[in-house]
Amino acid sequence: MIATFEERLLNALKGFNHILHAFLAVALVLASIMVIWEFSFAVYQSVEHNNLAHGFLQALGTLFIVWTLSSLISAEINYVHTGVFHVTVFIEVAMITLLRQLIVEPVKIVTAGGDPEQVFNTWHYGLLLVALLVIGILHKLVMSSEKKPVPGEENIENRPQDAGKTG
Repeated sequence: MIATFEERLLNALKGFNHILHAFLAVALVLASIMVIWEFSFAVYQSVEHNNLAHGFLQALGTLFIVWTLSSLISAEINYVHTGVFHVTVFIEVAMITLLRQLIVEPVKIVTAGGDPEQVFNTWHYGLLLVALLVIGILHKLVMSSEKKPVPGEENIENRPQDAGKTG
């Protein structure tokens, strides 16, 4: 009786998890559409106001959000297919966010008016660069720690002809 209750509970939780992932997928698609709309509007306004440099950088910042959403959608697809969620997705999203900040920060300073030397915070920008470097190193370490088969090498333990043989 307890085993059937646990099976029902696990099946209910799996079903609820599928509903949550469907909701997440729809939310990511809607968010992507809204961000693409914002990108299109930013490009239109920059052309209309003849401010292409500012508009380009602002639109580039918006494209970084699209890139983040694309990474999350790819991770969701991978999770639904395989049931595995890789930690590298979070690292990539952090890198994209830091890159976006490095681009958007100077645009905000230039468009704010006033003296850029007084508005620009060197420590903040330097910390963003250091954080990007640390995240990049972390990404490299995580990616290199994943076991990837070397082309041309075969795993001796899993060869069918060696099964059952002793050394």
